[in-house]
Amino acid sequence: MVQNTYVFQTYVMRTHSFYLFLLLLIVPQVSFSQAMDNTPVQRAIRDEKYVRFNYENDYFTRTDYYYTQGIYLEWIEPWLHHFPLTRLLIHPKEAALQYGIALEHDAYTPQDYTKTEIQFGDRPFAAAILLKTFGMATDFAHKHRISSALSSGVIGPAARGKEIQSAIHHWTNNPQPKGWHNQVANDLVLNYQLDYQKQLYNWGKDFLGTADVSVAAGTLSDKANIGITLIAGVFDDPFGVSMVSKKKIKIFAYEHPEWNIVAYNASLQGGLFNKSSIYTISAESLSRRVFQNNWGIVMAKGRMYLEYSQAYISREFNGGLKHRWGGIQVGIGF
Repeated sequence: MVQNTYVFQTYVMRTHSFYLFLLLLIVPQVSFSQAMDNTPVQRAIRDEKYVRFNYENDYFTRTDYYYTQGIYLEWIEPWLHHFPLTRLLIHPKEAALQYGIALEHDAYTPQDYTKTEIQFGDRPFAAAILLKTFGMATDFAHKHRISSALSSGVIGPAARGKEIQSAIHHWTNNPQPKGWHNQVANDLVLNYQLDYQKQLYNWGKDFLGTADVSVAAGTLSDKANIGITLIAGVFDDPFGVSMVSKKKIKIFAYEHPEWNIVAYNASLQGGLFNKSSIYTISAESLSRRVFQNNWGIVMAKGRMYLEYSQAYISREFNGGLKHRWGGIQVGIGF
């Protein structure tokens, strides 16, 4: 009798997980898609202290428009629990906690960045620079992770998007951008985001599937999303019993499809407070449902972390194009 009960319970749990997995494939989600995020378990680093550098650019996919570049430098350290802005984060009990701060810079251009005139019907020039304070809480007993992040900064000329892109194009001997005088005007960025990632399956410690949910609100973007993540290869179980790395060499691939419903995007629509932008995309022209797919290959040995990734996104506004970009990450624990 006990054995039959156990078999029945196992069947119910697996059936429930299957339908949850199926639901995630068909339910739409919201996301400010280009923002770099290292809090998901597929990018987890087991060290209590580490630094990581991200660089994203559509050069990796032989394009040079829309989301043209992202730079992200993060620092994880236990004493950052005492950083003043950390008090605004979520601190779940009975979870392993990691805290970090990051500096992020994102830049966007229309299809032809060499034109001086406004390109009506295309994406506006825009740049944002952000200080991100974030925390990650992994509950090993319940196999889930909750992350929270507060981003503060500015969008507009103060983010120095023109100067950074001009310098990079000078170094790489590419045409100089000429339309940054039409960029989105200066405005305040203040955004809060919550992410939840729950293990669905873990087959033989070589394949992992998770459900992902995220919500955010603020002056940069308003969003809520649902997606899935699939991980395959040699990796530490992100929901294992310890934050300490057990495998000397890790190499694995991940796939993360997501479906987006966009409520507000300041890089397209301009800031929330300053309405003096020369040109923006209207709310009526915004694509409310956007599909994005991210995949990557991760290699790690000891305290070294290396990742190459690519992303695809469907059009974000009426008349826009699909877009792809790539990125590299380098991390080191200490």
